Amino acid sequence: MSDKQFPVEEIKNKIKDILSEPEIRFCALIDSSGKLVAGDFKSGVVPFETDKKRQKIYRELAHRVANREGFDASLGRVKYSSSRREKVVMMSFPIGRYIIMIVAEPSVNIDRLAWKIIYKLEHQWSEFYGF
Repeated sequence: MSDKQFPVEEIKNKIKDILSEPEIRFCALIDSSGKLVAGDFKSGVVPFETDKKRQKIYRELAHRVANREGFDASLGRVKYSSSRREKVVMMSFPIGRYIIMIVAEPSVNIDRLAWKIIYKLEHQWSEFYGF
């Protein structure tokens, strides 16, 4: 899908909706090079990392997502990926050449939140793999 066809403005509105979830700290759209396209922290949330470190996280996330595609033929496409850390849960949802990145509170139920995110992105779980 070309960048002209990707609904960036629509995704920006969905990011606002996702940020309304109480357990979400941060939601963003990251491109395949790791550049922040849209998104932000929930109002009142203090980031744990500096801007420079967050940019590094975005680049590394884009790299990891791209590397996972090598297993799509044998294992199927990634619907989402998550990691539970002591202070946060980090999740990624590949959408075409982009990634929705979520940072949530550590107590969140990962699968329940994944269902909510996919629903807010207006896809059914069985069909979700991007636009």
